[in-house]
Amino acid sequence: MNEISKSEAYAAAGVDITAGYRAVELMKRHIAKTVTPGVCSDVGGFGGLFELDLDGIRRPVLVSGTDGVGTKLKLAFLMDRHDTVGVDCVAMCVNDIICCGAKPLFFLDYIACGKNVPERIEQIVKGVCEGCIQAGCALIGGETAEMPGFYPEDEYDLAGYSTGVVDRDRILNNAEMEPGDVLIALPSSGVHSNGFSLVRKVFDVEHADLKAPVAALGGKSLGETLLTPTKIYVKPVLALLEKLRVKDISHITGGGFYENIPRMIPAGLCARIPEKNVRVLPIFELIAETGGISRRDMFNTFNMGVGMCLAVSAQDADQALGILRENGEDAYLLGEIVRGEQRIELC
Repeated sequence: MNEISKSEAYAAAGVDITAGYRAVELMKRHIAKTVTPGVCSDVGGFGGLFELDLDGIRRPVLVSGTDGVGTKLKLAFLMDRHDTVGVDCVAMCVNDIICCGAKPLFFLDYIACGKNVPERIEQIVKGVCEGCIQAGCALIGGETAEMPGFYPEDEYDLAGYSTGVVDRDRILNNAEMEPGDVLIALPSSGVHSNGFSLVRKVFDVEHADLKAPVAALGGKSLGETLLTPTKIYVKPVLALLEKLRVKDISHITGGGFYENIPRMIPAGLCARIPEKNVRVLPIFELIAETGGISRRDMFNTFNMGVGMCLAVSAQDADQALGILRENGEDAYLLGEIVRGEQRIELC
């Protein structure tokens, strides 16, 4: 810890430099668990260093993704639970990167807060580190900005950035997609980290009992269910990409089915998905019932239980399902690719 740098004037303005040093010391043990062979720097430098291992990669292409946790953080504030949202932050970035076929290499986080409480910052970063471990990438740097008067003392924002690498010849695209290809669903763990402005409105979370058991949720509380971290799909998807050709991948985030699945479908084709195939999670049924939300709006806002959608040839479907299940995913057939101009059809 830096014992020399201390400004009484800055502290009087609401910024405690020493609290920042304390937070870094607390988070170091978590960060150490994410170190991978490419890491060339320690926490505290002006930049995070990472050496690329290009073995087996003929034409390396870097793929980057950045995102935040959004208003799901309001649930963390209300529950005073801060060790899960970091997983969400990592997931929102690395799940996007894997859609290109890239392996995430490293991650950086950014925490802006009204007051730097070292123990709370540690819990946030602990979650980030857990996400990095699940994704197989390293946390090589970050920033904690104490901003009194800009954020309330008990609130913060959390965002992140990740970079991965893929061989240019193995970048996923939909050029080979054709009628008869099948769509495979990877189940979500819950609402993930999208649609929480609507969730908060539906349940009036500021006035709700977030810790009471809810029968419709199998006895889990509403708060616990909503704070369930976003599932990270990196390792099972990479395992699949090593074995067979995937036509394309869609990460189901904000905008749900109607916005995200068409992003992987080329012109002239359509993803036909029977609604009965979708294994809708109880939390989504509860949201729809409580808020009186139409089925169309639900599928256009939430993942509805499908966190990621992959397209493969029909002849590869059984093998793909087997590989994904061997790697911990309860994958299942979601739909098929047909000719059409509307890109997606829920029937």
